[in-house]
Amino acid sequence: MTTLLFILPFLLIYTIVAIYAERKISAFIQDRLGPMEVGYYGFAQSIADLLKLIQKEDIVPAKADAPLFRVAPIIIFTTVFAGFAVLPLAPSWTGAQIDTALFFLIAIVSLDVVGIVIAGWSSNNKYSMLGTMRSAGQIISYEVPLGLSVLCVCMACQSLDLQEISYQQSIFQKTPQYLFGIPSLGIETGSTGGFLLWNIFRMPALLFAWVIFFVASLAECNRAPFDLPEAESELVAGFQTEYSGFRWAVIMLAEYGMMLLVSILGAVLFFGSWSTPLPNIASLPLAKWTSGEPGTLASTVWGIFWLLGKALFFVAMQMWVRWTFPRLRVDQLMNLSWKYLTPMALVLVVVIGFWKLIFS
Repeated sequence: MTTLLFILPFLLIYTIVAIYAERKISAFIQDRLGPMEVGYYGFAQSIADLLKLIQKEDIVPAKADAPLFRVAPIIIFTTVFAGFAVLPLAPSWTGAQIDTALFFLIAIVSLDVVGIVIAGWSSNNKYSMLGTMRSAGQIISYEVPLGLSVLCVCMACQSLDLQEISYQQSIFQKTPQYLFGIPSLGIETGSTGGFLLWNIFRMPALLFAWVIFFVASLAECNRAPFDLPEAESELVAGFQTEYSGFRWAVIMLAEYGMMLLVSILGAVLFFGSWSTPLPNIASLPLAKWTSGEPGTLASTVWGIFWLLGKALFFVAMQMWVRWTFPRLRVDQLMNLSWKYLTPMALVLVVVIGFWKLIFS
């Protein structure tokens, strides 16, 4: 509950800033200025857009299924928002105490497809329905390689507890650790710390798992080049074609929230979670000021700083990908999932399984 109380206001502020940042990033890539009129350098444009959406009329089509039409955006946002409940933000800020937190997160977030299907079907619009079917097929397809990439981390860490996975990558782990997947090096990385403890360095095969995770997460978020469910040139606006005003804003809030959620999850699973990338060299003051001891205010503040810093970097990567690569066709999108990502993820599962058997 404490985590959610922190995340909700942060999510609102983050969305406003992220929309502005995406406009500026896209403008920079396309050699434009982007927002410039509302506020200094256009910084208040997102706030003005939010105020406009709140004031716009809430339109429900005459032949739509009104109760389902109204509840669909709430379902979409609630499923995404519930995923934040189990995320560890710092050594002493663990989120919900669930031993199978990773399984819970994947399961609850996958329910957003139910809200998307309801939104498109209840709109009684053929374009919305086409967007819904595309979205459902895309999300279900890319959940397979995404789930397999997450399974790779579970096998490597032998845990579904996100906080346990975080501790295995932190300087507070004092037991001897694997470096590059091999324990025979004789290096106690618990005393070295820093980025050498991150999963992508402890077991380099997980670097390829992260690439699969990142690509699949783009599809899960309906982000370009996987934004076929919202392809404006083909479907007007996808499953949210008939939505306006605040309900449309809630759907967009869920989309940007999903971007942040998968970015935090990627940081937790592959890039050290809340731990610092800086090495803990003996008793240097640098190590103390960049981590703090577990349970202290310093460790909490620095933990949140490092985790959100990594997550926001991955959000920026998602924005960069959107404005760099062209949209895939439907057949290309499905081929990428079923013919490439899924077999590659299965191979990684086998490789990591044998790696653990040999070196454990």
